[in-house]
Parts: sequence; structure tokens; C-alpha cells
Amino acid sequence: MTASVLSPETLEGWWALHQIFTVKRTAPDEWLKQTGPIVANPIGQLADSFAKLSVSADCGWSAVVQLIGSSADVMLMHFRKTLDDIGIAQRWLAELPATASLEPRYSFLSITEAGMYALTAKLARETVARGGAVGDADYASELARRLEAERSTAHVQKRLFPPVPDDMPYVCFYPMSKRRETGQNWYTLPLDERSQLMWLHGQTGRRYAGRVFQIITGSIGFEQWEWGVTLFAKDPLDFKKLITDMRFDEASAKYAEFGEFYVGRLARPSD
Repeated sequence: MTASVLSPETLEGWWALHQIFTVKRTAPDEWLKQTGPIVANPIGQLADSFAKLSVSADCGWSAVVQLIGSSADVMLMHFRKTLDDIGIAQRWLAELPATASLEPRYSFLSITEAGMYALTAKLARETVARGGAVGDADYASELARRLEAERSTAHVQKRLFPPVPDDMPYVCFYPMSKRRETGQNWYTLPLDERSQLMWLHGQTGRRYAGRVFQIITGSIGFEQWEWGVTLFAKDPLDFKKLITDMRFDEASAKYAEFGEFYVGRLARPSD
């Protein structure tokens, strides 16, 4: 494989599932016909149930987001160590009385991801400079060493195994993909160009450090969209400012496609 068409290496952590629901609106004359459980406050009961769900810090977490300004009402987020654990959480949720009052609208399966564009591009250049070939034994050995070093850093660990921010109650989630059109095909760009564009894109995000906490999840092979973006903030206006700034980056302006946005606030029993 030539360096120009090489795909970037990635590091993965927790599996993720985002579920979007609407609350069933039962007309008064339908209540007497209801055979299943009727829950007056399903979102509150979900928050209470999730708070009681025992998940150790190194195995993941679940959270409830009460959506605002959306055609849906609630978003449930699950982060787990394995795909099977996601399935367990999904089945556990389906058995809660509160979910009888919810109508599924959308779901998104993915896994936390840290893209290693710069590392991949640099190692490819070094390999060509020494007269080797991308993918040879020396390349593979050095790649494994560098990836392991990156994985052990605190920054990457936080990206792969993200906590729920204590002081950022507002949440924004949206799916996205890279454009694949004639003249604007991200996947035909040389690796070095993709790496530079992503570095510039990341510089914009770094200006919002401390104001917005971002979780990137990869979904290629799992969903129609290629990535999911989950943002947390203390001030929801920062979602607008950050995403506006990022859309002026060339990586987004030329090559990004976005799905529907879901915005809301974490629902906690203490609230």
C-alpha cells in the first residue's frame, strides 16, 4: 500500500449506544384501554433507574438526556467495555417499566475512537525515507510501539474512556461523515494532506478546552454515518460557537456531512 492512500490508524476504547425516544402521548379515553404499565414521568424514572445501575468506573456508564427543541423527548447514552455489554444494557433498558411509555425513534451504535493521523503520516514518511515499504515488518513493529505509547497517555485514555463531566449538564449529539463526491472526496486525498487538515481542525477544538468536552465515536461498519460526536458544555451556546468555528475549517467546509442534531440536558435524580 502506498503512503498517499494509507488509512489512518485508530485507537478504540468503549462501545457506545445512543438511543432516541419520544414519550407516548396517551389520550384520556385511551388510559382505560392501556394494558401495559403507565408511567407518569418516564424520563424521571429512567434517570432514577440509571443512577441505581451499578457500573464500575472502568467498565462504562449510562446517562439520560432530556431533549429540548427536538421532535424527540429523550436520549439514552450507554458506554460499555464490550459490544455484548451494550446488548445487556439494551435488554435491561427494554425491561424497565418506564420504557413502556417510550417510542423508539433512532439509535446509533459506535465505539470511542482516537484517530492517529499525524502518527500514521509521520511513520509512513520515515518508512519511505529509509527505503522500506509501508506494511513491512519494521513498519509494523514500530507502529505497534508508537500506538501503545499513545494509548497510555492521559489525553488518549480520556478520549477512549471518557467520564461524565460533573459541571457540564448540557449535551449535544450528532452523526457525521466525510464527503465522497467527485472533486470533494476525502478518501482520495493524500495522507499528508488529510493529516494536516485534521490537525488544523483539532486546533479549533482546542480553543474550547474547559468549555466543551467532546467524545468522538467511530461507526464505520456499524451505521450509515461514519462518526458520532457527543458534546458536553456548561453553557449550551458554546455548542453553536464551536460548531460554527469548525465549519470554517477546510476539513469541514469541503469534506463534512452532518446528520440531525439532538440537544438537551442531563436528567439527574438530584434535579
